[in-house]
Amino acid sequence: MNKDGARRLYQRGGVPFLNSEFIKAQTFLHADNDSVRDLYSSKILSLSIRLTSTCEINTLTSISKVPEAIACIQYNEQRGTEASPPCGPTAKHCGVDLLDVSRTALMTPMDDLQPEEKQQVLVAKAGAEALWSLSQSTKNKEAMKKAGSMRLLANLIKSIHLDVVIPIMGTIQQCASESKYQLGIRTEGMIADLVRHLSTVTTRTDLKKHCASAIFRCAEDEQTRDLVRQSGGLDPLVKLAKDPTVQLDKPLLAAVTGAIWKCAISPANVRRFDDLNIMPILVGLLKDENEEVLTNVVGGLAECCKHPENRTVLRLNDGIPPLVMLLNGTNAPLLQNVALVLGECAHEMESMEIIDQLDGVRLIWSLLKNPDTLVQANAAWALCPCIQNAKDSGEMVRSFVGGLELIVSLLRSEDIKVLACVCAAIAKIALDRENLAVITDHGVVPMLAQLVITISSRKPTVVLGRKASKEEGTKSNSSQSSPTDSEEDDRLRQHLADAIANCCNWGINCHEFGRLGAIPPLVSYMASKDKNVHRTTAYALHQLSADPFNCITMHHSGVVAYLLETIGSSDEKLQEASAGCLSNIRKLALSAERFKYNQ
Repeated sequence: MNKDGARRLYQRGGVPFLNSEFIKAQTFLHADNDSVRDLYSSKILSLSIRLTSTCEINTLTSISKVPEAIACIQYNEQRGTEASPPCGPTAKHCGVDLLDVSRTALMTPMDDLQPEEKQQVLVAKAGAEALWSLSQSTKNKEAMKKAGSMRLLANLIKSIHLDVVIPIMGTIQQCASESKYQLGIRTEGMIADLVRHLSTVTTRTDLKKHCASAIFRCAEDEQTRDLVRQSGGLDPLVKLAKDPTVQLDKPLLAAVTGAIWKCAISPANVRRFDDLNIMPILVGLLKDENEEVLTNVVGGLAECCKHPENRTVLRLNDGIPPLVMLLNGTNAPLLQNVALVLGECAHEMESMEIIDQLDGVRLIWSLLKNPDTLVQANAAWALCPCIQNAKDSGEMVRSFVGGLELIVSLLRSEDIKVLACVCAAIAKIALDRENLAVITDHGVVPMLAQLVITISSRKPTVVLGRKASKEEGTKSNSSQSSPTDSEEDDRLRQHLADAIANCCNWGINCHEFGRLGAIPPLVSYMASKDKNVHRTTAYALHQLSADPFNCITMHHSGVVAYLLETIGSSDEKLQEASAGCLSNIRKLALSAERFKYNQ
C-alpha cells in the first residue's frame, strides 16, 4: 500500500479496530514506506486517547467506539505534512501508557490469563510495536524518555510472553544508541534481563539479535561492560559466535560479534574471553564474507591483541595472512580495525616477520592515502611498531616510493588524531639518519614548528610549580575543554615533542626550530599534567639546548622552574633529559660569564 492510499483508508475509517482485530493494524507498522508506518503508529496510539491506563481496555470496551473524529483531528494536527514529522506529545505519552501492564499478566502463561489480562497483554504488544516503529526518530526517543518509558520497558522486558518481549527488545536496541537511554538501561537493571534473554533456548533468533545489538550499543560504557560480565553475558556470546547455525544468520552474527568487540575493551572481559578460548573462534570468522561481521570480528581481535599472549595465539592460528589480505579492501570501518590489530601484532617480532613477508607494511602505508581520517590515523599508528621491529627498517621505509613525502604531507591534516599518530610515526622514521635527511628535504621542520605553535594555543589547565589563583582557576574552569579533547591534545603534544627531538639530529634542524619560534610554545607544554608529555618535552628541550641561541630563548621562556621540578621525578628518562637541558643552559651561562670576566 502506498502513502496516499493508506491516508484515504485511514480517514474513511476503513481499517478495522474492533477488539478482535486490533492487533491486525500492527502489520502496517512494518511497511517499507516511513510515512505509512508512522501513520498507522499514530492510528494505534490515537485509540488510547481519553484512557488513563490500559486497565480500562477490556472485552467490554469496544475500541471501535473511540470517535473517528479524534483520530482525524490527531492526524491533521500531527500528520499534516508530507515530511512525516514525529507524533505529538499526546500520542507519545499514550503510547507509553499502553505499556503499563501488571506484573502478574506479564509473568502468567497466556492460557491462564483472565480475558481482561489477555487484552492488556495484547494491547501492550500493539503499543510496543508502535513505539518500536516510532523509536526510529530521535525526537520520538526523547519524548518517550520524558514520558517515563524506561521504567515501563524495564518491567515489560521481564515478561514470559515473547510477542511482547521482542518488540520491547527492538525498541531498546533502537534507543540504546542514545547516551541517556544507555544510562537508563544500566540503572534500571536491564543488563541482567538482556543476558537472560540472550541465554534463553528459543527458535526466535530475532530476540537474540536485539539483545546482542543492545549490548553492542551500550557496551561503550565501562560499567555496562562490567555488568555484562558479572551477569554471565560473555559465555552466551561466545557460545553463539561458534554456533554454525548462528554463523549462517548474518544479522545475528554481526550483532553477537559486535557485542564481543565492545565487551573486549575491558581487560577483565578479555581474561574471561581467553578462558572461553575466543581467539580461535574469531580467527575462524575471518573467512566470513559479510563486511559488518568482519569489521566486528577484527575489532574484537584488536582489543584482545592488546594482551601479548593473544598475539601469539593469533599467529599460531594463522590469523595474520587473512588480516593482511583484508588490507586490500575499501570498507573504511573494516580498514580502521585491521590497521589496529596488525599494529598490535607488530609488537611481537615473530608476527612482524610474517607481516613483512606478506608485504603488509607497504599495504598499511598505502592506507595513508585513504580519505577516511580514522583510517589514516590508525595506519600511521600501526606503522610505529612496524618501523621499530622490522629488520633493516630504514631501508624498508626508503623502498616505499613516495612514502616519506606522503607521511610528511599528513602534517597538514586538520584532524588532531591523525596529527598525533603521524608525529609518532615520524619520531620512529627520524631515528634513521638517511630517512631523517629525506624528510628534512620534504620540509618536516617548518611543519613541525608550525604545529607546535598551533597546538600551544590550546592551553592545558594545570600549571606545574605554582598554584593557580582563584581568578585564574575560575577562568580556567569556564573555558576548560572536555576531558576527551584534553587527552587528545596531550597525546599530540607527547608525540610532537618526540618527533621534534628526533629531528634535531640532522644538519641545522636544531637551529631552525629555534629560528622558527618553536621554543616558547614547546616550553609551555611542560605545564601539562600528563607525565608522558613532560618526558618527551624535556627530551626535546634537551636536544634543542645543543644550540646556544635556543638556550637563551629557553631561559627567557622560564624553562628553568619546570626543569628544577621535573629533575626530581621518579622517571629516570625525565630526570636525565631535565638534567641535560639544565646542564647545557648552565654551561652557556658560565661561558658568558667567563667571556665577560676576560673582557
